[in-house]
Amino acid sequence: MPDRAHAVALLEEWVEKEGLRKHMYAVEAAVRHYARLRGEDEDVWGLAGLLHDLDWEKYPENHPITAVDHLREAGYPEQVLQAILAHRASFTGVSPTSDLDKVLLACDELSGLVYACCLVRPTGIDDLKPKSVAKKLKDKTFAAGVSRDEVAHGIELIGLERSEHIQNVIDGLRSIAEQLGIRAEDRAS
Repeated sequence: MPDRAHAVALLEEWVEKEGLRKHMYAVEAAVRHYARLRGEDEDVWGLAGLLHDLDWEKYPENHPITAVDHLREAGYPEQVLQAILAHRASFTGVSPTSDLDKVLLACDELSGLVYACCLVRPTGIDDLKPKSVAKKLKDKTFAAGVSRDEVAHGIELIGLERSEHIQNVIDGLRSIAEQLGIRAEDRAS
């Protein structure tokens, strides 16, 4: 199985936009956090989070099928490929069935919203609470590219209370806050 270093090299080769790279790292961190909580393999789950939008820039019309074909040839596990396909179920026809599938889908859009919340707060992620994120979730003009329907669908899929899921995503992003530039000290600069 290819390792994280291989996945990061692919990300750097395929993804030019820094914002998309940060999104992919954020989703990886959130999915890894769930793997820890659920006693799953962080490395396998992390690969799905890190690579889920690999072809979004280069092949948006075929996302994520082009990436999955490439990843399959490179030897990535079917569990990872299934999750990547399932995060775009409406396009691929692959329904989220495994825990990894559901967690990836649930973390994708919400990670973007949490990240956006951090960017507008003077304290970044340092003291971010689910209540603040939930308030921004209701404001459809804030981070307008985040699908509120997908966030709600993801929460329903994983079967947690919304505030618990938001807190889990916050905790995941906190683990790489420096890399994402979302700490209070990053906001001050």
